[in-house]
Amino acid sequence: MSAKPPETFGLDRLPTPIGTALLVTDAGGVLRALDWAEHEPRMKELLRLQYGAVVLEDGRSPRELTSALTGYFKGDLGRLKTIKWRVAGTPFQHKVWTALPKIPAGTTMSYGALAAKLNAPKAMRAVGHANGSNPISVVVPCHRLIGADGSLIKYGGGLERKRWLLEHEGVVVKSMA
Repeated sequence: MSAKPPETFGLDRLPTPIGTALLVTDAGGVLRALDWAEHEPRMKELLRLQYGAVVLEDGRSPRELTSALTGYFKGDLGRLKTIKWRVAGTPFQHKVWTALPKIPAGTTMSYGALAAKLNAPKAMRAVGHANGSNPISVVVPCHRLIGADGSLIKYGGGLERKRWLLEHEGVVVKSMA
């Protein structure tokens, strides 16, 4: 019985106003992961959980991808919608990850509201878990989920980065106590 060969993805780095983004793309140039340089071990673990053995080879991301992300960080928020991405994961994770980009830039939603929108009103924790397992930060905008009371809670890239992303998109963020 032969083991499945490891998935090979390209790894690029993109400077942004909030740190160096790690961009993981497949052979077709489709985004498979976006995380922050200081969280590379977590990103590799999420990739392993989704794909099994993974090999990351340094390489350039497609120009359309880096251009779209650079445009987003310069204020052209709609550029995120032009990025092609693909994820593995469970059917429920897919439901959550597909719903996140439908939350418009400049708005937020609570975990409970998203659970209700997915016809799973008691699945707030499951939504939170799926959100936390999102391998494509920013593009699949997990930062747009907040607490029911408007508070910023749980963001893999750190709450200051979440605050920056929301404010960049025009959200008035509740002050931290």
